[in-house]
Amino acid sequence: MEAYQRGDYAAALREFRPLAEQGDALAQSLLGAMYVLGQGVPQDGPEAARWYRKAAEQGNALVQLALGAMYAHGDIIPQNDAEAVKWFHMAAEQGLAKAQHALGSMYANGRGVPEDDVKALKWLRKAAEQGDAEAQHALGRMYIAGRGVPEDYVQAYVWFNIAAAQGFEKAGEDKKIIAKHMTREQRAQAQELARQYWEAYVLPFRN
Repeated sequence: MEAYQRGDYAAALREFRPLAEQGDALAQSLLGAMYVLGQGVPQDGPEAARWYRKAAEQGNALVQLALGAMYAHGDIIPQNDAEAVKWFHMAAEQGLAKAQHALGSMYANGRGVPEDDVKALKWLRKAAEQGDAEAQHALGRMYIAGRGVPEDYVQAYVWFNIAAAQGFEKAGEDKKIIAKHMTREQRAQAQELARQYWEAYVLPFRN
């Protein structure tokens, strides 16, 4: 790790590879990352995926998320949405908010799985309730469109509000748009709910 952190990737590689081959999940994940980034080795997507998979199969949620993202994006390995969903699901089940958001998005867009608004809503909500601003924005959009839930501008406004307060600009734009279609009473209700949601779903997860 010392060699890796100071940028001596050749030395880090000499240490990581034997450990990775012996089954050390951390070494496997770091070796995979080196192949993703081309650190001390040529960039090699399939080799990165091979090492990530070994670590992911040992239950490392962050590596499961990274492997799922590789399959979803299809930049350095062939895109495979079904594989992406598989790894996102494993990480999401372990409570990783970014994976829950990614999985919810796959269900919302019908990528790798049949489109399913109820499942999309379930996973987006889990991520949103852990303070994930992107998931909060996505959840707000589900409420606007009435996808998986009845159309509800108050709930949409609440989720946009707390996502925007975390710096997610698109949520701020959407909040302004729907505010024009809400009554004064609805906006007041939404502001009070936003305060409650902020205390429940943002503050506990801030570093």
